[in-house]
Amino acid sequence: MAILKRNDKRHIILIVLLAIFNVVLHLLFINNLEYHRDELLYFSLGQHPDVGFATVPPLIGWIAWLMQNTVGYSVFAVRLFPALISGVMVFLVAGIARELGGNHYARLLAALGLITATFAQRTFFLFQPVHIDVLFWTLAIYLIIKYINTESDRYLLVFGIVAGLSLLNKYLIGLLYLIILVLLPFTRHRNIFRKKMFWIGISAGFIVFLPNLIWQLLNGLPVIEHLSELARTQLVNVNRESFLTEQLIMPGGSSILTIAGLLGLVFNKKNRKYRILGFVAIAVIVSLMIMRGKSYYTIGIFPFLIAAGAVFFEITLKRWYLRLALPLILIFISYLLLPFGLPVYKTAGLIKYFDILETKYGIDIGRTFEDGSKHSLPQDYADMIGWEELARITEKAWDMVPDTKSSFIYCENYGQAGAITVIGKKYGLPEAVSFHESFRYWIPSEFDPDITSFIYINDELGEDVQMLFSNITRVGSISDPDAREYGTGVYLCRDPVASFNKFWVVRIKSLDD
Repeated sequence: MAILKRNDKRHIILIVLLAIFNVVLHLLFINNLEYHRDELLYFSLGQHPDVGFATVPPLIGWIAWLMQNTVGYSVFAVRLFPALISGVMVFLVAGIARELGGNHYARLLAALGLITATFAQRTFFLFQPVHIDVLFWTLAIYLIIKYINTESDRYLLVFGIVAGLSLLNKYLIGLLYLIILVLLPFTRHRNIFRKKMFWIGISAGFIVFLPNLIWQLLNGLPVIEHLSELARTQLVNVNRESFLTEQLIMPGGSSILTIAGLLGLVFNKKNRKYRILGFVAIAVIVSLMIMRGKSYYTIGIFPFLIAAGAVFFEITLKRWYLRLALPLILIFISYLLLPFGLPVYKTAGLIKYFDILETKYGIDIGRTFEDGSKHSLPQDYADMIGWEELARITEKAWDMVPDTKSSFIYCENYGQAGAITVIGKKYGLPEAVSFHESFRYWIPSEFDPDITSFIYINDELGEDVQMLFSNITRVGSISDPDAREYGTGVYLCRDPVASFNKFWVVRIKSLDD
């Protein structure tokens, strides 16, 4: 008994060390590139916490507000929270492995499988709703497994509350809940619909989610507009064959575990009670493929499949050298693929890495953007270049403004607006004005005093701006050709030929119509 307790303590210590390592790994390379375009948007939401935003539920904005008011606006402040969640996820996948019947080896292998997975390295590096979404998918599945193992009704209540909270972060997880409800009648747990605690949990989750639902209804369901635009501009480019291939690529070396986990859940008769989870995973992948979802939409199922795979290999691998070889293989593959998950090099090093892959090995993955165009870097990395330069140029333009009280900074897209709003803090710049994304909810209806000059940020000068101002100076533009915003200019516009307020009111009205 004493030996068992000693082994348990050592195992717990190893899990804690792996969790700490995962956090440190995600913070180690945060300054190799700049803020990500989406990080700038989501961190900007923290300045206007609400129960709803244009394209996302409110939770990411609440977390941004918390981080801003405790840590600040630096790259470290932006990336600290997802890094901490990466540590939590190590404990969670190890816990799932335990609930699936895994012993010490399976729990450690599951933790290592998550750390070495390419999708997890990227997910917990960036401040986006995705890292919280993966946490909620994994937590929801953990609670399902706990209920299967114990049939304790309290897990139904907790599951309902978690479901409500998760929908405050990303609506995509609703697909998971829908699939579970559809499959439940075909399992021995079909009597769950007659349980009082199940309906109490559902009600509790609905109450948690209700403020955002009301906000959506009061604002004309902007999520529908967002989904339509997404389908028209991005999802139309999704290739279904590539979608399936990328399910194997995204975990990197840990696909060894995800595949084994899925096959084990579906075909292993000894673990028949968990079979529903295998079919849930298959249904998620097939549904998203049919709907032309982005390939990464499925990553919520990967952590629990990694845990299931770890349990499979604990049962299958009996010899010590095979058990040692598997984690070494995971580490080796992860080392080779690390630049896919984390920016371990600066811009030049990353470009060299992807060039070598293409020219020497014929591997060209990630450098084709959502619009189908090809570039020197994967889109995520190209979206992390140029923002600091944009903020510095804008500071220079702002210093040239004769009267800052009768001026403002306008940006054409949310990345530019986020850069001025977040990075501009250290340059003394005001919050940007934009009609894009959630920024449209914060635009002033008119200006007092009327505008005498303003700074316009876009890839080209709009005709309406040229007609309104008689004195326009191009102060500078993003000069890095590897940046996705390469060429975006900063224009100082002065001496309006007519009232800017009249022009502004007409512009707002045209957008409302």
